[in-house]
Amino acid sequence: MNKNILIIDDEKNILKSLDMILSGEGYTVFKAATISEAEKELLQQDLNLFLVDVMLPDGDGIEFIKKIRTHKKNGIIIMISGHASIKMAIEATRNGADDFIEKPLSKEKLLITLNNFVKRLRLEEKYDELQKSKLGINFIGDCPPMQDVIKTVDKIAPTNSKVLITGESGTGKEIIAGLIHYKSKRREKPYIKINCAAIPEELIEAELFGAEKGAYTGATEKREGKFVQANGGSLFLDEIGDMSLKTQTKVLRVLQDGEFERVGGSEIIRTDVRILAATNKDLKQMVTEGDFREDLYFRLHVVPLHLPPLRERGEDIVILAKHFLEFFGTENNKKNLALSEDVLRKLKDYHWPGNIRELKNLIERLVLMSEEQMIGLESLPEEFLLSDFKVSAAFKNQKSLRDVRDRTEAEYISYCLEKFSGNISKTADQLQVDRTYLYKKIKKLGIQL
Repeated sequence: MNKNILIIDDEKNILKSLDMILSGEGYTVFKAATISEAEKELLQQDLNLFLVDVMLPDGDGIEFIKKIRTHKKNGIIIMISGHASIKMAIEATRNGADDFIEKPLSKEKLLITLNNFVKRLRLEEKYDELQKSKLGINFIGDCPPMQDVIKTVDKIAPTNSKVLITGESGTGKEIIAGLIHYKSKRREKPYIKINCAAIPEELIEAELFGAEKGAYTGATEKREGKFVQANGGSLFLDEIGDMSLKTQTKVLRVLQDGEFERVGGSEIIRTDVRILAATNKDLKQMVTEGDFREDLYFRLHVVPLHLPPLRERGEDIVILAKHFLEFFGTENNKKNLALSEDVLRKLKDYHWPGNIRELKNLIERLVLMSEEQMIGLESLPEEFLLSDFKVSAAFKNQKSLRDVRDRTEAEYISYCLEKFSGNISKTADQLQVDRTYLYKKIKKLGIQL
């Protein structure tokens, strides 16, 4: 990221001294003595950082913050004033300021403050790059259910509310949890993850709450648990539906009182942790069956987020497939790979029991095994080449017998045409029909030659 900073102050000496100080620290400095001058710089320059005086000759610096925010949503705005007050600082913060520093400015304090914010901007940029390179916008997709999820994330991320993320395995629950933490006010604090299904029941309490030396076999020293490690930040409890009732009780206490004891200890430990939980199970049904505490369920169910399965995301399947193709192609030095239209159609029609994880693994395998730039049907596993017109789906969508027959015939004819490189005679021989009949079928079913 660049370190472009705009200083808005009508005192020439301050502009000059700040220019010298910040330029020497690697910042690119732009200066304005009035709001009018600042507006021009705002439109012309790619700015990330702003030092804004409260009192300016042609207006109120605090009010000008709103205009900065419309142009640079994620920019860092630091207000400066020689007549600071608590009321003024509160108003500046409400308008979007990130910090407030009193004049005369301390060089050390200013540099420390700016450097901390630069680290934050770089962290955000790094996260954005990571998201774009792996899942990012392509993970989110364009389908309405996922857009609704992201809108909810944007609303609740800055709060401290607990979030329960549900959805089938492989739908991206962990990605959404990470996105919530990144967009929260806790993003510079720890983000700790634990998979409740992957840890034996006898050890999960020690993992979560820590343990005193000798508390259990193998505990040769005192250890801190995830709740301490995540203090000030967020704790992601993945597969929380697999947590035992005993552990659920202790977790509930932390959520209620913010305190707990280590395993084998009596010292009360307090913690400030935001809980993000996820499960592919029906917790409400588990409550009914007595396998999950009702009070814990309602504690977690403050903001429910449900991720749709991949098979319900329409064109997102194509977006994701093409993204993974580019990602793994670059990673394996196989650029300019493409998926044929027949392959894309198969991917859209497949039921994806493993969701995004299954699609990602499939595309990686196709990239590794591909010998041609255009990946065709012959590269797909057998389950994709057989008709995947599911009886249950046909019934649900009230498909007629003719619909089912036409769909199956179209898939098999397309597959044979692909195998014989579009040769009608060979395809007709394989199907044991004459060429005229095959031509009529191709036209009727809308098969592209």
